[in-house]
Amino acid sequence: MQNFTGVIIEESLTDKSVLDEVKIVSTKVEPVTDKHNTPHLEQWTLHTVEVDFNNADLIANKLSKVLVGKGDSGYWYADYKNNEVAYIIFLNKIFKIRRGNSDEFRKAKQYGVSLGIPEYQVDFSPEW
Repeated sequence: MQNFTGVIIEESLTDKSVLDEVKIVSTKVEPVTDKHNTPHLEQWTLHTVEVDFNNADLIANKLSKVLVGKGDSGYWYADYKNNEVAYIIFLNKIFKIRRGNSDEFRKAKQYGVSLGIPEYQVDFSPEW
């Protein structure tokens, strides 16, 4: 079975130890601009990660417990996918979606927007 790849933003985590359980393929640091909608931060540290197929559910559950999800920091999400399945993870909410399921991607996007995440940041779709 195929492993998953995705991005986890370090600043979105209340407990960064979950990063020890994934393979970090690369890291990019972006200075925060108005577009990021996170004025309380100076940078985003974006880790491109590989998640072992056999641990995908476990990692999703851990992420759903440590993602920032209220207060001045707003709500965040993490995601990873392979050719068949996408995980979109919010605080206490996990969407595990078959890649061709437009309706489920729409629900995940609507959920993110309902939390106050800017629509352009929840750009997932079956083609994504």
